[in-house]
Amino acid sequence: MGYVQEARENHVKKKVEEALRSKMKAKALKECDQYTSKYAQCASGRTFSVVWQCRKQAKELNSCLHQL
Repeated sequence: MGYVQEARENHVKKKVEEALRSKMKAKALKECDQYTSKYAQCASGRTFSVVWQCRKQAKELNSCLHQL
């Protein structure tokens, strides 16, 4: 197999992986929408304080996302 063909195959594999990752992310965000909404409500209007004020909501959202 030549270098050019191998490079093309790697490029195609990378594009497929990116597409799958994107679909998985979209599905996870849809399934975890209730946690996303809670986190967004908590974070609204905050800047630095979001880190400690919304810790519980962030943990819940991350837990849901990691399950999927």
